[in-house]
Amino acid sequence: MHGQRGTMDRRTLLEGAAGVGAALATGLGMPAVLRAQSDALRVGHLTPLTGFLGPLGEYAVMGVTLAVEEINAEGGVLGRRIELISEDSVNPSTASTKAQRLFERDGAACIIGEISSASGLAIAEVAGRNRKLFFNTGCNSDALRGASCNRYMFHVEGANSMYVKACGQALLRDGMVEGKKWFSFTADYAFGHDLFKVADRFVQQHGGKFIANELVPTDATDFSAYILKVRQAQPDLVVSNLAGNQITNFIKQYKEYQQPFPIAGFGFDTAVAWGAGPEAMQGVWPCLWYHTIDTPSSKKFTEAFTQRWKKPPENQAWGDYNAMKIVAHAMEETGKTDSDSLVEHLEKGAKFDVMKGREGYFRAWDHQLMMEMYTMTPKQKGEMTDPWDLMVIGEAVPAAGEDLEVIAPSKEENACTFA
Repeated sequence: MHGQRGTMDRRTLLEGAAGVGAALATGLGMPAVLRAQSDALRVGHLTPLTGFLGPLGEYAVMGVTLAVEEINAEGGVLGRRIELISEDSVNPSTASTKAQRLFERDGAACIIGEISSASGLAIAEVAGRNRKLFFNTGCNSDALRGASCNRYMFHVEGANSMYVKACGQALLRDGMVEGKKWFSFTADYAFGHDLFKVADRFVQQHGGKFIANELVPTDATDFSAYILKVRQAQPDLVVSNLAGNQITNFIKQYKEYQQPFPIAGFGFDTAVAWGAGPEAMQGVWPCLWYHTIDTPSSKKFTEAFTQRWKKPPENQAWGDYNAMKIVAHAMEETGKTDSDSLVEHLEKGAKFDVMKGREGYFRAWDHQLMMEMYTMTPKQKGEMTDPWDLMVIGEAVPAAGEDLEVIAPSKEENACTFA
């Protein structure tokens, strides 16, 4: 990531864990365990630390680690220190095996994390069988909130519909939907397929159409052949339904080919923008959270994270940090740590400070966190104050006074029935 991302090596993690009394290591087969007293409250954390989502997983670990450090420094949860067990989820099969082990062998009260929608589904299935909570912090697929929903799964990450509708409002405003031809690049796995489905529904509802949808393998790094197809198709807009470092590679190569067609994205993480850099970054993108959001809690988190890790937090760090804080807050409010009591509490509309203009809450019928979203566009290079000050954040969506649920999938669009 051009030197900004950094690497969470073992020495860094050992030093970071000192504040909570033990070592954190993120290598495969080397669980990061923050050892505390025997009555510690164990929390599992699974996220990909290798492959095309690995750069985002590193921020997830930093976010949840900081949250645990802060909670333990304030006395823990219900008088018990949190013992964090953090591992590389790798892929769906490994994620399932590790989730089972966390619940059955390690006695984890809940699992936080994941980014891959396929792995998220695998973890959710294990959580459902064990009647234990899983807080999804990075999986966007609407299907996880719909056909594959689970009473023991809660979603801190926004759904694909929320990303599409947030960015779509900016595209509608700019006249880029009705009567326009769209060309799509889509990550060839569960997340990408679901995102394209949602995007296609949105553009058809507003009078546009996709003239092509290119499925891109998750390990693809060369986009030259795909970009040549764009030139032949002559679209009005090129849309990214990509994920992880796919987006970074696409943006950089699209700039190199100097295509005249504007671009936008429906899936986005700020780490990929930092990876692309100011020379290549372009287009309109959805945003879950950004470190320049001007609220007291957002500024406090950004300051603490930057002091701890020597760089500002990325939106994936926001998700895992907030999930851990929400778990701790819910346990303190109920005085309980069992999953059924926490599910009941969260379904009753408990509200949380999620570092935005309005508090967030989980919908009872699909467990999606209702919150504001944003759109982002690149800054001019001369306007940047540091290497991470790359994007300009737009107004919150929904607008002030609008119901938070207007950008979320409706029951008609994405029905969920808990078993």
